Amino acid sequence: MSTQPTVLITGASSGIGATYAERFARRGHDLVLVARDKARLDALATRLRDEAKVAVDVLQADLTEPADLAAVEARLRDDARIGILINNAGIAQSGGFLQQSAPGIDQLLSLNVTALTRLAAAVAPRFAQSGSGAIVNVGSVVGFAPEFGMSIYGATKAFVLFLSQGLNLELAPKGVHVQAVLPAATRTEIWGRAGIDVNTLSEVMEVGELVDAALVGFDRRELVTIPPLHVAERWDALDQTRQALLADIRQAHAAERYRAQS
Repeated sequence: MSTQPTVLITGASSGIGATYAERFARRGHDLVLVARDKARLDALATRLRDEAKVAVDVLQADLTEPADLAAVEARLRDDARIGILINNAGIAQSGGFLQQSAPGIDQLLSLNVTALTRLAAAVAPRFAQSGSGAIVNVGSVVGFAPEFGMSIYGATKAFVLFLSQGLNLELAPKGVHVQAVLPAATRTEIWGRAGIDVNTLSEVMEVGELVDAALVGFDRRELVTIPPLHVAERWDALDQTRQALLADIRQAHAAERYRAQS
C-alpha cells in the first residue's frame, strides 16, 4: 500500500485520464479510476497493479447520472486516503451552435460543468480541513478562443478556467493546490465521439506528451498550465492585463462614452 495520497481520476478508461493513471502509478500512488466503461477500467487496473505494484480501485460511473455522480462524491468525501482529484471527464461538441440539440446541450453542461464542479465541491472541504490536497481541472485552450467555433464546449471550458482561478484564491491559503490544465488539440477518443476525424486536424499533440507536460506544471505548483504555449509571457501578459482591469471596472458611474449626449 502506498504512503502517498491516493489519486481519483475521472474519465480514466482512455486518453488523458488513462495516461494520468499510468503516470501516477509509476510515481507510486494508489488509484481510484472512474469512467463508464468498466471492462476497460478493469483492464487498465489489472495492468497497473502488475506493472507498478499499486492498489487500484475501479468505480464505474456515468457522471451525467445523478446516482452515479452522488456515489463518486461520497467516495471523495469519505475516503481520507484520496489526496488528489483529477477532474478529467468531459465531452466535445460536434457542429456549431445552430446544430446543437437540447439533449446534447444538457449533456455537455452536465459533464463538463456540473459534474466537475460537484466533485471539486465534494472534496474541497476535507482538503481544506487537512491543509493539503490537490484539485486538477482539465479545461481547454478553446475556453479563451471563441474563434475556434465550439461555442458551448468553449463556454464550459471557460467555466473550468474561471472556477479554477476562483478556487485557487479560496483554497491556496488553506494549503490546497488547484491547477487548470488547458490542452489544445490532443490525440484522444473525444474527437471520434464527437464525430470529428482527428486526422483532419493540424498540430495535434500526443496524449503522453500532454500529460507529462501537465505534470511538470503540477510539480511546479502552477495554477494554469498550457502545454502547447511556447511563449509563457503571453499568458502572463494577458493575466496581468486582466488584473489591471479590475481597478477600472470598480466604478460608481458609467464611462463617459456611455453617457447621453446633450
